[in-house]
Amino acid sequence: MNFPPRGARLGVALLLLGAAQRGPAAEPGNTAATNNTMTIADVRQLLRAVPLIDGHNDVPWQFRKRTNDNINGIDLRSDTRQLHPPMVTDIPRLRAGGVGGQFWSVYIPATLTGSLAVRAVIEQIDVVHQMVAKYPDTFELALTANDIERIHHQGKIASLIGMEGGHSIDNSLAILRMTYALGARYMTLTHTKTLDWVDSANDEPRHHGLSPFGEEVVREMNRLGMLVDLSHVSADAMRAAIRVSQAPVIFSHSSARGVCDDPRNVPDDVLQLIPANGGIVMITFLPQYLTERARAHALLKKAERSRLEQLFPEVPEKVRAELTAWDTAHPLAHPATLNDVADHIDHVRAVCGINHLGLGGDYEGFEGPPEGLEDVSCYPALLAELSRRGYTADDLKKVAGQNLLRVLRQAEAVAKRLQTGRKIGE
Repeated sequence: MNFPPRGARLGVALLLLGAAQRGPAAEPGNTAATNNTMTIADVRQLLRAVPLIDGHNDVPWQFRKRTNDNINGIDLRSDTRQLHPPMVTDIPRLRAGGVGGQFWSVYIPATLTGSLAVRAVIEQIDVVHQMVAKYPDTFELALTANDIERIHHQGKIASLIGMEGGHSIDNSLAILRMTYALGARYMTLTHTKTLDWVDSANDEPRHHGLSPFGEEVVREMNRLGMLVDLSHVSADAMRAAIRVSQAPVIFSHSSARGVCDDPRNVPDDVLQLIPANGGIVMITFLPQYLTERARAHALLKKAERSRLEQLFPEVPEKVRAELTAWDTAHPLAHPATLNDVADHIDHVRAVCGINHLGLGGDYEGFEGPPEGLEDVSCYPALLAELSRRGYTADDLKKVAGQNLLRVLRQAEAVAKRLQTGRKIGE
């Protein structure tokens, strides 16, 4: 789940938006087709052997906001494009996209704190358990890398749980441990708000990254075998967590700041730390994090939202109506495309290598996906484009899921060592 970043100058945004309306910049050079280019049909065949594992999908939140967590309120076997508003995820399209593993995000808003946050995240975890129970021929809960491979080989979609935001644990390692016991296998350290122990990319910093308790959270996640997710945290928090963590970290849904200068993206100096850590950057599809023209447009809309909220502080429906009118008056043509996503993948590969890439679409967490990646059926088209750019079949397997499986296995090995008190190499 993503929201616009804080604090860029409106004047800069206007300049960027003006440039955007003149059209996208030329694509980078690594786009020449090779003799071994794979078709979409070839990619689908490849994904029968290797699971495509997406790092972030907000379907559980759709159940919460649309049906108050009623699992029967949305039929995932049907075409959810027919809903109002439409969704981009359903079982037929997951199958068409070759999805073999999915981290379902158990997102809760950063405005929820204390016991309310704890209750909300447990209710979101319950939604995932209910989804798995309702569609047992399609989904199965996965807790380990071996589970993912076994479930995929059985023709089902391995369903993993990712917590989005450390406010969910209410500053309690006990709650962290209990969410792990309920199936959570990563936690995004924070969301849009700086917490008592970790700085957010979208808020004012207070800790130069992590507080001492924040470092303790990372160490306990290592001990449990829970992946440390650094999407949404500040660059200083990224550096601090990589320094502290004994296991590989992940960015479950982030892109490259060297391509789009949004604070939610990963800067190059952090990318350079990833190979030694062993982690993985799972490229996201949110246009604001892909192109400068979409980022500029989002900043303008954020400024308008702030203005309206000051004008109508007690009338949220008026704010919504005025923002809808603003959208109509300020359309942005072609905010991002599949090729923009591929450009971010190219950049991360150039900085830290093919072994540290994955995909984290953030579907159902935003509106207006890139052209060519309109829904969860479109992953094969992205992998086919990477093939056109010279990625080998082995490269595609790594990006699709092998890198994530390796990271999860390494985290499991670190947890086993820490729990038994063994030293590295023993």
